[in-house]
Amino acid sequence: MICLIFLIPKDNWKKPLTQYTLTLRYQSISLCLILMVVILHLLEVNILDTITTNMIHANFTQSIQGFEDGIVHWFTQFWTPILVYFFVFIYIGLYPFLLWFSLLYFIIVDEKKAMKTFAYSLVGIYAIALPFYLFVPITNVYHYYGSASALNLVIPSIEQFFYTTTTSNNCFPSLHVAMSLLLVKTVSRTNNKRFLYLTYFCAICVICAVIYLAIHWITDVIGGILLALGMFSIVKHFMKEP
Repeated sequence: MICLIFLIPKDNWKKPLTQYTLTLRYQSISLCLILMVVILHLLEVNILDTITTNMIHANFTQSIQGFEDGIVHWFTQFWTPILVYFFVFIYIGLYPFLLWFSLLYFIIVDEKKAMKTFAYSLVGIYAIALPFYLFVPITNVYHYYGSASALNLVIPSIEQFFYTTTTSNNCFPSLHVAMSLLLVKTVSRTNNKRFLYLTYFCAICVICAVIYLAIHWITDVIGGILLALGMFSIVKHFMKEP
């Protein structure tokens, strides 16, 4: 409700209901693409990942650990309650909220280009990430080192729910990083500076969170950044925009 009040321009509440119906109809293809990716991701996490992991009988985490040499795990020695709580809130609170709120925003404000950019980029990002998740399993940092989960420290047993939408070896590239940058990219196509500044804040905090909470390797973060930037260039060319 706070975001609806402070982020959505007041003039949009004066539009007739029929206008929202037309907007939904126009953006239906983009919404269907987004829904397809969500369904595919849930299938990958809950069915396909187990099949391919058992099939290839390999884990490539040791390769990353070999040259990163525990840099990310080093941060666990400096966990402080206030920062752990803050970054857990960013990771499982603010980030997923903004991810779905942005779609609602694009519908209410009728941001057609932003919605198309989001949908096409999401499809491309996931299409490239999926083969890595299936055939190049990388275990997250705290699982690899057998450390405590920061998520469970803040909200006991939250991982049981959290791992219905991901797995402990779906690390490279980091979708959290790629998608947080996608939020910045799509919201930048609007004229809403408040919303844009919020997405910048979220993206920076997500990158810090996945490292501080020992979830992703630095390699995962770099992979997520490169994946997002590369896909933005491809989508820009595909949409034939200056």
